[in-house]
Amino acid sequence: MQFVGCGDAFGSGGRFNTCFHLVGEQVNLLIDCGASSLISMKRLGIDRNAISTIVITHFHADHFGGIPFFILDAQFLSKRREPLTIVGPVGLTSWYERVMETAFPGSAGASRKFELHLLEITPDSSVKVGEATIRAYQAVHGPSDGPCLAVRIEAEGRSVAYTGDTEWTPALIPAAQDADLFIAEAYFRDKTVVTHLSLDAIEAHLAQLRPKRLVLTHMSDEMLQHRDRDNFETAEDGKVIAID
Repeated sequence: MQFVGCGDAFGSGGRFNTCFHLVGEQVNLLIDCGASSLISMKRLGIDRNAISTIVITHFHADHFGGIPFFILDAQFLSKRREPLTIVGPVGLTSWYERVMETAFPGSAGASRKFELHLLEITPDSSVKVGEATIRAYQAVHGPSDGPCLAVRIEAEGRSVAYTGDTEWTPALIPAAQDADLFIAEAYFRDKTVVTHLSLDAIEAHLAQLRPKRLVLTHMSDEMLQHRDRDNFETAEDGKVIAID
């Protein structure tokens, strides 16, 4: 696992938008693809054509806004030929057209030399894409039933869970339980903010979440500067984690 970007919508700490690169022997996928993700992928030397799947948690630009750049790079520069699957919440098909047309008018329906599959997933359901099983859970990042997900990805005998952006919700418990790696938003240390998760909330439920390894991400400037940050493992742009 490599953190392509672990920042928030405001680039706090000079970090790139959310994008995680998960690679195994038979799995090569992204979790989220924020607006600045292509820049970071090129800086890190990531082979975009090897990525078979992009899993989207929600349609905010710091998690989804990099899709047009990824698609156009694949079409014109990387010369992609292999199929690409994008998995995301209900509404993915219409949001894909919207983001493409907003970024590059006329691009949504442009012909490509690779197949693109858009696969919508609902909370409390799962889908298998290649060797990876993607499980979705209802996150709370806006309307309680909004198209925002936490996800758990299981492949090659290992599991990675990610909160997405969300306030505390019991749905995070089955998503994270016994996961080999749990990536959790920790926007603030102890401030309760609607639609976002604090480190206090994570700590309060850690005995129920019980991940094998916890890494904090999507931190505000306040959280990045908090003295307690040093007591936890935190994401950094470019950081690589081996999932044992």
